[in-house]
Amino acid sequence: MTTSTLRVGFVPGVEPDRFLRRWKALRNGTWLELIPVAQSRQIDALTAGEVDMCFARDTDPGNAFHAVSLWEERPVVAMSTDHVLSVLDEITEADLAEETEIPSQGPDDAADRVAVAATGVGYTRVPMSLARLHHRKDATHRPLLDADPTRIILLWPRDADDELRQQFVGVVRGRTVRSSR
Repeated sequence: MTTSTLRVGFVPGVEPDRFLRRWKALRNGTWLELIPVAQSRQIDALTAGEVDMCFARDTDPGNAFHAVSLWEERPVVAMSTDHVLSVLDEITEADLAEETEIPSQGPDDAADRVAVAATGVGYTRVPMSLARLHHRKDATHRPLLDADPTRIILLWPRDADDELRQQFVGVVRGRTVRSSR
């Protein structure tokens, strides 16, 4: 029997371990290789064939890809632990009106922005998963109530749809060994 491999990319903040465990439980003879992909390269990695599928964040893949929406990420404000906003349990846009925002310079700069915010010069907006990933002792984060969430979607090329990819979609959607279609 030939063992094949399904290469699945994932952007920072996505933790694909639970899907790996479910995939292994299927015992279908196909290895699952998990490959970290920078958010700025999520579409390029698919187009270049570096990955077969990819957990992507907030992107419009167009018609060249199948896309399955999976979950939404809660937006948070990251700041230093001694920032005036850190006393709040939740933050609104009105709370941010007089504060200095550290804006994003690109899709892969969350760690840098959290590090700058930790110095006390301002705050930055990130999905909660990235705030947790880039956690520091001198930084904290609070939910931003009136901001739109980011979406995590599973992408793969339309021209490369097959039974193996559909099996993985089933796993991601919660199908187990005991489940039926």
